[in-house]
Amino acid sequence: MYEIQKLFDLSGKIAVVTGGGDGIGKGCCEILAAAGASIVVSDISADKAKAVADSIVAAGGKAISVACNVLEDADLVKLINTTVSTFGTVNILVNNAGLGGGGRENPFKIDLSYVERIYRINVFAPWRLCQLAVPEMGKSGYGSIINITSMSSIDKEPNMCVYSSSKAALNHLAANLAYDFGPYGVRINNVGPGATKTAALQSILTPELQEKMLKHTPIHRLGEVSDIAQAVLFFASPASAWVSGQVMFVNGGGDQTLD
Repeated sequence: MYEIQKLFDLSGKIAVVTGGGDGIGKGCCEILAAAGASIVVSDISADKAKAVADSIVAAGGKAISVACNVLEDADLVKLINTTVSTFGTVNILVNNAGLGGGGRENPFKIDLSYVERIYRINVFAPWRLCQLAVPEMGKSGYGSIINITSMSSIDKEPNMCVYSSSKAALNHLAANLAYDFGPYGVRINNVGPGATKTAALQSILTPELQEKMLKHTPIHRLGEVSDIAQAVLFFASPASAWVSGQVMFVNGGGDQTLD
């Protein structure tokens, strides 16, 4: 018989979430805490990270906050060291912090410093945190890494070349690292959100823009943060024990591209 509750039970597990101060990252922190994990809320904004951690504690969960700029290697080292010194190990890593896109990447107007910044945030930081966390996961006997990628990683659109290619690199990174991390007992998978109603999308969303997106969305609504967080919970939990190197696109069956 299947014990459904145990398949999604994260009691005793320690989860680190980057960009956890709002949006999808906050949703991931909340759902993993609800499943029983202790949460390390990481964000470039110390205030946002603390607010999320405080709300989890107020609801009866366990959480701490760590201010972290993923562009700074010292911050990445501090994040994992603080997690281990506080909770003893790392079991789950959600690489959610990201930057770029929005149709603002005219290839003739961006410069090398922009390209380097996007790749450092979207590709290098997740790789580095994996490098730091996987040995701890291996020692603990449980490890799951979830990268937040994007539909842009497979879509083709104008003025999106850097962000899209960085997220495509993140997909292929996970597919290859699955081979490297498997012997440690660590899984790595990606979740690719479609158009999700975060504060960032809501700030530009008009009824006309939404309708254009929904023309390409079989499940005729935009995504909620909870839709993405639930996919993250699946990959974090024992329910996905034999899944690694995969990308799950959570997009209502479509791609929300504009005509």
